[in-house]
Amino acid sequence: MPVLTLPLVEIALLAEPKLACFDGRVRDAAHSSFYNYFGTLSLAARDTISPGKMKPAPFDYHAPRKLEEAAELLASLPNAKILAGGQSLVPMMNFRYVIVDHLVDLGGIEDLRGIDVAEGRLRIGAMMRQRDLELSPEIARHCPLMAEALRHVGHRQTRNRGTIGGSLAHADPAAELPAICAAYDAVVHAASVRGIRAVPFRKFSAGFMATALSPDEMIAAIDLPLWRANAGHGFHEFARRQGDFALAGAAALLDVDAAGIVKRAALALFGVAEGPLRLAAAEAALTGQVLDFTAIRNAAAAARLIEPISDIHASGDYRRHLAQVLSTRALIDAARRAGVDV
Repeated sequence: MPVLTLPLVEIALLAEPKLACFDGRVRDAAHSSFYNYFGTLSLAARDTISPGKMKPAPFDYHAPRKLEEAAELLASLPNAKILAGGQSLVPMMNFRYVIVDHLVDLGGIEDLRGIDVAEGRLRIGAMMRQRDLELSPEIARHCPLMAEALRHVGHRQTRNRGTIGGSLAHADPAAELPAICAAYDAVVHAASVRGIRAVPFRKFSAGFMATALSPDEMIAAIDLPLWRANAGHGFHEFARRQGDFALAGAAALLDVDAAGIVKRAALALFGVAEGPLRLAAAEAALTGQVLDFTAIRNAAAAARLIEPISDIHASGDYRRHLAQVLSTRALIDAARRAGVDV
């Protein structure tokens, strides 16, 4: 099934390709329904929606075709930002919450795409679209937890454009993909003019919507160590509406032997702290134990010990309760997929 890609901004509408003066109304004019509506307006009304009125502040647009070229641009241009998918950055620019002088679009760099399985790890290019990953047979086979989580990421339209690298670099605490990378102990490969360095994901988060990336670095690829083929996985989140950011969520992996003993466990929470949170106490409580509902319930109880964030969407106490409930559900699913009836 072909993947439908719907550009958030039509570059073809720009008179000068190197000067990106993006306008939300210009974007809407790409749709025939807008033209039908536009034709019913008076001349005075049409003038109020002319493409000259911008939402974001003016910026220069750059479209490198090589990784080295992108690295040079980031190293030399002042106040430059990367456009990886634009599903978070463009709205922030439209509200002028983010103001950039230069926008470096990585969409044309083929070296940042692809999926490769070798040497006990799954490597994903940073510019792989979320929808491509959702439909990928390699992801379904080697990283089924990610395939399940991706169905909860935004809406299909945003997954058509959003990328895994963009999600990790944006580092929203309620995002699903950072939690998956945390559960798998992923390694992020960061590229710059100095070369490529490997950053363990446990060191990647640097606080609320902040990462270990330097201003002149970009994510080139992500490595996820492979679990055994018969390992179980589970993913649950709670959001007020489908596509909303989760108030809380849990991602679980379980490796269980033939005797029902847990050999390895991973449990990551998201939406409850400044970044994805591994529940080490829960993992320790499960490892070496016979896997049954009592073991799962006792492990999930470790979620009561977290100190969740509070905001206008949910209190810390509510998120703590959700974390325990969703951890239980994720672990139950993981157990059943590992062949244990709980």
